This record gives sequence, C-alpha cells and structure tokens, in this order.
Amino acid sequence: MKYADEFRDQAIAQRIARAIGAEVSSQRAYRFMEFCGGHTHAISRYGLEDLLPANVRMIHGPGCPVCVLPASRIDMAIRLVDRPEVTLCVYGDLLRAPGSQGQSLLRAKALGADIRMVYSTLDAIRLAEQAPSREVVFFAIGFETTTPPTAVMIRIAERKRLKGLSVFCNHVLTPSAMHSILENPKIRDTGGIPIDGFIGPAHVSTIIGTQPYEPLAEQFGKPIVIAGFEPLDVMQAILMLVRQVNEDRYEVENQYSRAVTREGNRRAKEEVSQIFEPREQFEWRGLGLVPNSGLKLKRAYAQFDAETRFAIHDLRVADNPACECCAILRGAKRPVECKLFGTVCTPETPIGSCMVSSEGACAAYWTYGRVRDEQLRRPS
Repeated sequence: MKYADEFRDQAIAQRIARAIGAEVSSQRAYRFMEFCGGHTHAISRYGLEDLLPANVRMIHGPGCPVCVLPASRIDMAIRLVDRPEVTLCVYGDLLRAPGSQGQSLLRAKALGADIRMVYSTLDAIRLAEQAPSREVVFFAIGFETTTPPTAVMIRIAERKRLKGLSVFCNHVLTPSAMHSILENPKIRDTGGIPIDGFIGPAHVSTIIGTQPYEPLAEQFGKPIVIAGFEPLDVMQAILMLVRQVNEDRYEVENQYSRAVTREGNRRAKEEVSQIFEPREQFEWRGLGLVPNSGLKLKRAYAQFDAETRFAIHDLRVADNPACECCAILRGAKRPVECKLFGTVCTPETPIGSCMVSSEGACAAYWTYGRVRDEQLRRPS
C-alpha cells in the first residue's frame, strides 16, 4: 500500500478536521458539492462527514456517467439491438441502468438481444475483427476521462477498415454540467440548497486540466478545488474551500497536483478534438437538456456514428415517478430521502441509476452503511 497509506493517515485526517473546525464561522453554513462519484464514495467509505462541523455540508452532485445517462438513451440502445444484425458492446454497469417502463439492456439480453459486456474499447475492436459480418456497436459512455480511448478506437477502426464497427456516443462534458447547475435556479436551488463551492473531479481533470473551470469560478463567484480520491485529499480540499469562502475568494485551486496540471493531457485532448465535436444540447438525468454538454462524431467520421448509420432518432421519456434519482443527482435530496431506498431499491434489485452504478450516491450509502447513520440522525 505504499503511496496509498500516506493519504489515509487517521491522525492527519483528525488534524485537518480540527483545522476545519477552528476556521469555520459559526455564523454561516458551508455547502460544498462534490461533483465526482469517486469523491462521494470516499466520503461515505471513510466517514468523512462525521469529522466535519455541523455547519459544513457535503452535497452529492451528478458525477456518475451511468447515473446521469437519461432513460431515453437506454431506450434508444434497446431499439438498436432489436435489429438482428447488431451486436452491442457495453460496460457492466450499463446492463442494469434503467430505461423507461422497467426496461434495461440486461432484460433485452435475456430476451435474446446480442449484447456483450466488455472491459475496454479493444474488446469491441477484437469482436469486430472476429465477426466481420456483424454490425458491432460500442456503447460509448463517460466523462472526459473515457473519451480519449473511444477516439483511439475510431482511429484503429479506420486504419484496419473495420466497416462493421460503429459508436453510439454518450460522452458528456463536466464543465457544461457545472455551468448548468450554477446558472439554472430550478436546478441550483431545488430543495433550497444553494452551493458555496465545488470539489472538482479528479480523473476528468487529469485530461482537461484546471483551466476549463476558471471561467465558472469567475462568472459565478464560486470556489472550485480539484481533489484526489483519498480521504486526506478530500479533507484538505474541504479546508481549502472553507478558507476561500472565509476570504471571499473564488478561485480554482489544485489539491491534486500530483496528477493534475492546468493544461491537462494535451495529447488526449488533441485526439478527442480531431474526432469529436460538441452537440448543441444533450439530456442529463436530473438536469434535463444541457447546452454544449455532449459530444458527437465529426462529419468526417460519420461512417462510425451509429446514430447516423442506423437513423436512430432522439427520444424523450419520463423517469420513474417514484424514484428520486433526479433530485439526488442535482443535490436536492439525499438517498435516504427516497421512499424506495433500502426497501424495493437495493443493489440486488435496483430501481434507479444511482443504485445501479458502482459510483452512484445510493450505492455508496448502501455499501458503506451511511443509511444506518442517517436513520439514527432522523427525529423520531
């Protein structure tokens, strides 16, 4: 555990917690949104909220790609695999992600659709090579972290002339979603929860760097601290946010300097910019249609675009009205405030995307027992 234990030192965590307690003002509340699902799990796994003063609240944001994928995109994929010539390659979490009316890719697979779970884009390439008569479609999903491998896959497919391989693109952009949360009062203040600052995503920032967040901090006057996933990373980021709020500063600070730079990964960004371009808008579960928040293949690569190849049309479908995932994803509610949580909705029988994905807030609460802690705090 070399280079990991150093970031899980209990004594240092308590020291940072004492510093936070000493520096917060008793006259105000501090409400910070952690945007990344990895941070949500770190907070729950290590019980970090128990170390914070009562007036410092962590708000779980839309930082899980599977969670924010709308039901309409699942429905579109299910329609795609209704075609007998199509083989759909997906990551594991996606299989149980909910579409509309109880649909899922796992159910479609059980009914005979050719859906394969893969671990990387290379698996899809190998499958396309082994089955040249099939239409192999890769369900591309994720934030900026997973977009470069999809771009490289398309490069390889072009070089190898894999005419049967295409991409159903669902890559989304983090800064655009943060902008939407801050700009749209229906999202920002739903449930009466304003946001005083952000813990910015770690893996995403290794690709895009810290620079894209600077206009957000300036425009909305909100501090942003990019943080790693270890407990001391998160605690230090909270301390940095508290200090910015106290000093009335709104800057982008980089706690995760061991992996993130201001410029990010230039090679990865170049690959993505050559293959993809922004969509005018893209739907996020919980946020609705967000301008310039999704990617699509450029016209030069239309032959690899499944939406173009199969004439897939956008859908608009309603979410399960009993599920509170949409409110949880925008920070308006916590998992335990959903009536389904822990009853009919568990990891074994998930109803909402926040319980399906390993990065979801509901999965974090369930896995690390936060449900019990929250229930004990409820008034009788």
